[in-house]
Amino acid sequence: MNMVLRELKASSRALIIWSVSMFLCVLTGTIKFTAYTTATSTGPSINELLKTMPTSIKALFGFASFDMATMAGYLALLFIYVELVAAIHAALLGAGIIAKEESDKTTEYLMTKPVSRAAIVTSKLVAALLNVVVINVVTLVSFLVVIPLYSKGNDISGEVLMLTLSMFVVQLIFLSLGAVLAAWMRHPRTSGSVATGVLFTAYFVARITDMSDKLRFLNVISPFKYFDLGRMVAGNGLNTGIVLLSLALVAAFTALTYVFYQKRDLNI
Repeated sequence: MNMVLRELKASSRALIIWSVSMFLCVLTGTIKFTAYTTATSTGPSINELLKTMPTSIKALFGFASFDMATMAGYLALLFIYVELVAAIHAALLGAGIIAKEESDKTTEYLMTKPVSRAAIVTSKLVAALLNVVVINVVTLVSFLVVIPLYSKGNDISGEVLMLTLSMFVVQLIFLSLGAVLAAWMRHPRTSGSVATGVLFTAYFVARITDMSDKLRFLNVISPFKYFDLGRMVAGNGLNTGIVLLSLALVAAFTALTYVFYQKRDLNI
């Protein structure tokens, strides 16, 4: 418990900054919905304007298949970017918390503690998980508070809950990916860069697969495509099978983190 608290204290400032960033992301993104609806109230609808854009451009920006005239459709678009920010936080956190002592040259201090390496990893992962939960809850509460201020339509709190639950699974995937990379790589200080590189590759794949049905098979390598945002804002909930497969991937990455950390020669 003391090690968990130590890790939480060490990450508290970053957690506050990321939490504020998530709130601002939700707030500024939701305000833009009002701007869109106001700008098109006396002219062509936003959907009509989007029809004039090339499919490739719409796919790259994420609004290829959403009804942008409704808050639910706009929320699905906004969530693409909110989820990206949350995933970046998770990947950097997973890599950073495992590699912290080696990066800070304080490995000797950690090894003087009468605890096993497995216990060290467990404490770090528990602290990281709590950070991810906080970011997810902040995002959920931000949406639930901000959306009613700028939308007087149907209550979409259920859809918001489903979206943030799917985001939590994606956060866990990238958290565990960052952790396993830090435990495996010879130079763990670079694991954050590698993790974010993988993340942005996955995000790019998620965007280009919307351009053509022939590319949809690539969605299997992009966690950003594991959950159908359009399905969720339509009120259809999460795909249980995808959730279970995603959690199995998280479990595999987590198990490998323990294996690699036990075997690695820690840099002093």
